[in-house]
Amino acid sequence: MSQIIELLRSEEYRKKLDQCIHCGLCLQACPTYDVFGTEMDSPRGRIALMRAVHEGKIAEDRINGAFATHITRCLACRACETACPSGVQYGALLEPARELVEHHRAPSPAERALRWIGLHQLMPHRGRLKLMASALWLYQKTGLQGLVRRLNVLPPHLRAMEAIIPPLTPRYVDYSAPAPPVGERRGRVAFVIGCVQEAFLAPVNQATRRVLRRNGFEVITPMMQTCCGAAHVHIGERDAARALARRNIDAFLAEDVTAIVINAGGCGLALKEYPHLLADDPLYAERAQRFASLVRDVNEFLADHLHRPPRGEMRIRATYVDSCHLRHGQRVSRQPRDLLRTVPGLELVELRQPDRCCGSAGVYNIAQPDIADQVLDAKMKDVAATGATLVVTSNTGCHLQLIAGVRKTGLNARVMHVVEVLDESYRREQDAGRR
Repeated sequence: MSQIIELLRSEEYRKKLDQCIHCGLCLQACPTYDVFGTEMDSPRGRIALMRAVHEGKIAEDRINGAFATHITRCLACRACETACPSGVQYGALLEPARELVEHHRAPSPAERALRWIGLHQLMPHRGRLKLMASALWLYQKTGLQGLVRRLNVLPPHLRAMEAIIPPLTPRYVDYSAPAPPVGERRGRVAFVIGCVQEAFLAPVNQATRRVLRRNGFEVITPMMQTCCGAAHVHIGERDAARALARRNIDAFLAEDVTAIVINAGGCGLALKEYPHLLADDPLYAERAQRFASLVRDVNEFLADHLHRPPRGEMRIRATYVDSCHLRHGQRVSRQPRDLLRTVPGLELVELRQPDRCCGSAGVYNIAQPDIADQVLDAKMKDVAATGATLVVTSNTGCHLQLIAGVRKTGLNARVMHVVEVLDESYRREQDAGRR
């Protein structure tokens, strides 16, 4: 019997399963239940499958059947956790179930190669990701991207990856030196620049640092930081995620700061859950607790430390698209809206279903592109109904997915991060002062 299945059959796991009272309130919150309409593609149905493994009703040699199918269809958006009246820790139940599925899967050689390149040779290495982004910039500038899309020659998973490449301008800044505060000094924070965020959405990081500085914070960026490991956890590679977590803990706890600030909702949740990931590590369990206690999403941090509200007018209608892991995992939903409402002239229009996933879900839109497209289509209909010409988000994967959604649906809208909107307002205020 594998160690993973022993975990699913443990007393601790049973206690988490027993929190579910089978009320079904999670069903209407679940995007895959909305797509398939089947019980096994709802949180309640998946918990029933997990319980069947726990009780030995699904033998280890049958994991690759219905159990694997329905577990891998889950987006892990955690909307069910917000809807649940009993406090079911669905994420803590799902992670070992996914690891069990991965343990028994036999991926194709092509999938194994793609995973090895993406998860182990690219994401932990920002320099390599930046080189990749520069190559993709040439792919866009030469017109090759347009040709590839018109001919539709890529296989499904590569086509899904290509579809979320944002318009690229690979201009990067040097973060190695501390960035001093603008005006009165309010404190010193460490900044998580991430991997994909820095390579493909570098302007978001640059705006984040400027906004933090404008509000009186010295910003340091530990250069030994690496990928947060969220993507590895999503597909069941928890040992690789633990190695990345240890490296990040060492990099950030070496600094004397009041907070560790991150601008990506999914990555921030991964960082805050390092204590769970490293709970059995005698050397890092306590350090993981200390690290997580310092982590703040940038919206969460600025909502408490907006010492210098933006004053530059932006006459525009905007809608905010929640990051699932920020809203349901970190329980941060009011703060980004409050920050956007500080921008003069900005009209914020709520979505009809703001708690619904956009279909990105880590690497889900690459692993399950057909389902992800259906989830994205529903989200873009909701966005279009607001009449917004500015779509605002707070997570790397959502940002890329929404850019693809805007292009796919032909919406006349820009996609920006909350901090980019604040930064733009500050810039307009500064420009107005020069006139």
